[in-house]
Amino acid sequence: MTNRHATSAEPPPGPGEPADVPLEFTAFCELHRPRYLSYARVWLTEHSDAATAVEHAFAEIAVHWRELMGSSNPTAQAWEILRGTVAEHTRREPPDPGPDADRRPADDDLAILHYVVGLAAPEIADVIGTDAASVAGRLRRTMLREASGW
Repeated sequence: MTNRHATSAEPPPGPGEPADVPLEFTAFCELHRPRYLSYARVWLTEHSDAATAVEHAFAEIAVHWRELMGSSNPTAQAWEILRGTVAEHTRREPPDPGPDADRRPADDDLAILHYVVGLAAPEIADVIGTDAASVAGRLRRTMLREASGW
């Protein structure tokens, strides 16, 4: 598998992260930073703004790290922290499902991760904390829903 994300220009762990972090947190950051940054760049076109948003998200994740590790799906909760942080930095509200009951709020983000960032369903599943089959099905539904509106 090729790495579609440039890592040489990635910022070091942010100032908001505690100095003495667990090895697992450091590994989590290394794994997710490139994809989180790619997602943030879609919403925040300035590289420095996107990097700042991602570092703020990691700082928030670090604060809640032990709680997240005790949850049933830490990766999904970390993804929601990132989404909320990016939304705050863009001064937009996180997507709301509204009256369309079968549409999940993150479906647009899945489309962004797939069609804009270029991640395959298994990669998206790793980033958001779900299974690849669920991601593939949701992407198909989103594509069909959008195509029917053309």
